[in-house]
Amino acid sequence: MKSRFYAYNVGIPLVCAAVVFLMFDMTRIDIAFSNLLFDPLTQTFPIDKIHFFEKLTHKWARIIPNWTAEIALIGAMLSLVWPLVNPHKRPRLGAFLERNKVAPVLRFTANHRRDFFFVVVAFALCTGVIHFLKSHTSVYCPIETTLYGGKMPHIEWYSNFQLFHEAGSGRCWPGGHASGGFTMLALYFVARRYQWRFSSAILWGSLLLGLIYGTTRVLQGWHYMSHTFWAGIFVWLSCLLTALAFYGRARLELPVVNKRTQKVFSAQPEVLL
Repeated sequence: MKSRFYAYNVGIPLVCAAVVFLMFDMTRIDIAFSNLLFDPLTQTFPIDKIHFFEKLTHKWARIIPNWTAEIALIGAMLSLVWPLVNPHKRPRLGAFLERNKVAPVLRFTANHRRDFFFVVVAFALCTGVIHFLKSHTSVYCPIETTLYGGKMPHIEWYSNFQLFHEAGSGRCWPGGHASGGFTMLALYFVARRYQWRFSSAILWGSLLLGLIYGTTRVLQGWHYMSHTFWAGIFVWLSCLLTALAFYGRARLELPVVNKRTQKVFSAQPEVLL
């Protein structure tokens, strides 16, 4: 079971990384695909000029991961309130909160404190990893390079990687917008913790969301397609590492429970101390 768990959750992403590196970074497929979207007469990516497309796919689309992160942060903060209320010592306060329907919310957040904090930390770690890679590779977006009417040179991430200091002002690799969609993978690990039968739907939905986010930026000339794939790989590994720290491998590798035998959130949710 242990070897199978790591084969799926670490082995597959590493194989994907090797495929992306050899198929995209070692060839000109990225450039060939972006060439199809570029208008050499106007020296622009036509879709980048559609303001509604920009708002719909770049501005408004951020609502999904942003609201998820905000809800998780609020839940994490509220989870600390119920132990402070301590209705056994403060029965009047407890009764007041019960009458106003606040107590169930506080109990829920306290019971799932570990999950709320996991999502907060996973989102933060994913964001941090992506920003680190962006600043330490200094890759410029296609639309910024001389290939597509810009002023900056086209460089590959591996030729400009600096481990201990920033490599320059470029901030295009991996895909930041795509990573926002992929961070929803954190919810998949929460679902796996509880053996929820819809966990696979969350997995594929999060992957699809990240691909959509990334592809829209490719269409606008602000990323190459491989940037999206790299973002997904790094976000997955970041979420996996965080999930192992919060839940442990033994919990995450439990089989999904079907509808007939599924428990309601594992009877007694753990509380993060």
